[in-house]
Amino acid sequence: MTIISIVHTRGWILKGLMLATVGFVSMVHAQAAADDALVAHGKAVAIAGDCAACHTDNKATPFAGGRPIGSPLGNIFASNITPSKTNGIGNYTEEQFAAALRRGVDARGRHLYPAMPYTAYAGISDEDMHAMYVYFMQAVPPVDNAVPPTKLSFPYSMRWTMAIWNALYLKKGTVEGSSPDSKEIDRGRYLVDTLGHCSSCHTPRNLLMAERSGKYLGGANVDGWIAPNITSDPVSGIGGWSAEEIAAYLKNGHVNGKGQAGGGMAEAVEQSLRYMPDSDLHAIGVYLKSVPAIRVASDEKPAYEYAGGTPLPSITKLEPQRPDVTRDPNFAKDASSTDGSVLYSGACASCHQPSGKGTGDQYFPSLSHNRAVGMSTSDNLVMAILHGIDREGADMHVLMPAFDRDLNDAQIAAVANYVSQHFGNPGVVTTTAQVAQIRAGGPTPLLLRLTPYLLAAAAIVVLLIVWLIFRRKKSRRVRS
Repeated sequence: MTIISIVHTRGWILKGLMLATVGFVSMVHAQAAADDALVAHGKAVAIAGDCAACHTDNKATPFAGGRPIGSPLGNIFASNITPSKTNGIGNYTEEQFAAALRRGVDARGRHLYPAMPYTAYAGISDEDMHAMYVYFMQAVPPVDNAVPPTKLSFPYSMRWTMAIWNALYLKKGTVEGSSPDSKEIDRGRYLVDTLGHCSSCHTPRNLLMAERSGKYLGGANVDGWIAPNITSDPVSGIGGWSAEEIAAYLKNGHVNGKGQAGGGMAEAVEQSLRYMPDSDLHAIGVYLKSVPAIRVASDEKPAYEYAGGTPLPSITKLEPQRPDVTRDPNFAKDASSTDGSVLYSGACASCHQPSGKGTGDQYFPSLSHNRAVGMSTSDNLVMAILHGIDREGADMHVLMPAFDRDLNDAQIAAVANYVSQHFGNPGVVTTTAQVAQIRAGGPTPLLLRLTPYLLAAAAIVVLLIVWLIFRRKKSRRVRS
């Protein structure tokens, strides 16, 4: 072989090696891009699933768990779902991860309580499940936070009973792509029913604390708050809202002249909804507009249309755009005062204005044409007074102070009645007893009220069975 041939051959070898190297690097970059896309997909699914709201304690480390989720049966501590191998889900296989989300069974085979909305997550698609698993395992930092054990009272402490409950109420969910007539409605349904698990709060529960299918999204009591009717009914529901208004509410936590988010809904806006694509929020709005209407017979007009029964004189002076969140230091000087006008003037008027119209930019919203003030029950108004509002939407951070330590139940009732009469639904009357019940977390479910009697009946049945067995054995001895 000549020197020229050798050089020529070596040149082709070098070119081949260079091409192979370039191909390998391109393949690595493509794989990295695919991995990044998969992680981004999983993060988007986790956001839509509102995982952070429950699994983050008091806005601390995301997903580290420890937050006590209030339930009628007692506090249920949300688990650590970071990839910690000691206190989180770092040892979960993808199958175990999917089983926890879809069937409510953790890696140790323990049944989860349905405060974890696995009845909704049962419909998560395989693609979304895989992406979410990759996101939690690869992109979420591990946190070795030990979560206190959940300790419910007997008999609800027996987790194995959830297997019976699941046999009755855990159904296979529907996944995206089941309605070819409208892709947007189908996407909205998937977000509402599966990832967003909206019915977990907005659908009332039956005796065994399962969702009542005939009242889908018809409104329910959740830890003192009323998760309102979000069906398409124009009076009791949100049929009078446009899809665009619904999307704006979900993104920002408010729509002027309609309502503002508080409680768990404010958390959903802050932790999840404000980060979702506008197209998804609009799809939710379109789907909710298609949900069969549920009308409450006593409702006469939409809650946001109420402007009070005894309106105050119009205020002619220019009201500030956004005053400081302050309280008159003398508003509760007379601790026994139950004069609603005095209490409102000292505690509320500095922000919502004496006229109740709020500020010009509606940072402090008008109390007229306000769903919380116009509802047929004052639960949300009372809860807002008691616990305040702390909400971070896409457009602003809203803060309303809490008065649960400053005002007693009678004073809260007086303020609520003053606000309802002058700015909202004048037909709503709030009593001191109602405030006490709302402060305690709302009405006690029928199941809990019946529990002592059910336990007594179970004990009688057990004793009867023991007596029958004993009698049968005694009869056999006599015959023998």
